[in-house]
Amino acid sequence: MATIEKRKNDDGKIGYRVKIRLKGHPPESATFTRKTDASEWAQKTEADIKAGRHFGASKMHTLCELLDEYEKSPAHTKLKSANEMKARLDWWRQSYGEKLLKDITPALVAQGREKLLDENLTVRKRGVDGTVTKVALEKKRSGATTNRFLAALSSACSHGVKELGWLERNPLERVTKLTESKGRVRFLDSDELPRFLTACRKNPELYLAVLLSLTTGGRQSEVMSLRWGQIDLKAGRATLYAGTTKNDDAKVMPLVGEALILLQERSKLRKLTDDRIFPPTHLAKKSAFLHLRKPFISALSEANITDFHWHDLRHTCASYLMMSGVSPLEISKILGHRTMAMVTRYAHLAPDRASDIGIALAQKLGVA
Repeated sequence: MATIEKRKNDDGKIGYRVKIRLKGHPPESATFTRKTDASEWAQKTEADIKAGRHFGASKMHTLCELLDEYEKSPAHTKLKSANEMKARLDWWRQSYGEKLLKDITPALVAQGREKLLDENLTVRKRGVDGTVTKVALEKKRSGATTNRFLAALSSACSHGVKELGWLERNPLERVTKLTESKGRVRFLDSDELPRFLTACRKNPELYLAVLLSLTTGGRQSEVMSLRWGQIDLKAGRATLYAGTTKNDDAKVMPLVGEALILLQERSKLRKLTDDRIFPPTHLAKKSAFLHLRKPFISALSEANITDFHWHDLRHTCASYLMMSGVSPLEISKILGHRTMAMVTRYAHLAPDRASDIGIALAQKLGVA
């Protein structure tokens, strides 16, 4: 509903102020010197709002305001990666936060994309006086990391389109994302695996955590955050409940072999006041679980293994499953992948499997 008010301006001249209020839409207003212009604007704007063509809010709000609203929304606060997302949003806030939303065009976002690629990465260092400063590294962002920055902004803009009605269209829809690598596949080969396990045995906590990662394919956070309430020693399985995994789906991890035996032994000596399987030390009470970075790196060094990260234990699990003839679908279920795309990277490790399937098909068709 549009209303037109006759009013005097500061200079004493007569003007006409138009206010449009429609249910479900933010109010719009404008001032004109002629009533005819005011009436025409009101009629056109009201029709555009009803048809979904008017987004005057983009001329009233800045990118900084949009990011602030998005960070307060459940869509952001419920994210497990909210802290990482905020750091990426802060980059956009610092670079283009003062610009009006109407000026956040695909061309401007593409400009930001190139700026992200060209910047050197920084690392925080603490000086002898305790002050923390950012030190630039001789290394630039990868295409994959830059795409994460674009995705963060895209989420905020989608919130502006769907929830706030401040934008007509998400500008990120028309920005080309960068090509990413197909993914790292680093796993322990038949020579490295026994050397590494031998080195890990010297630290019981590390050895159990590594065995669980290798035999379940669980992510580091999933393994290290395990609690006794999730463990069924008789059935030989650990249950990860919905909301505790990376993709929020429930998952069952098999407990087998030496990993199960060590858990059974540990269950007899566990603390009654703490149900975590890997509780932190008394020096790190605020930590969610025990941190094993130092012993892990030490074991890798002793075993003479390079270019290997904890997440590569998950790759090792998947790789050996594939080489054992386990189907990609079954591997995706064990690892907790929602799609098959992540599993296809291991397909080259089982070339004989394709031949076996072809032979079976020929026999079934009677043309073997």
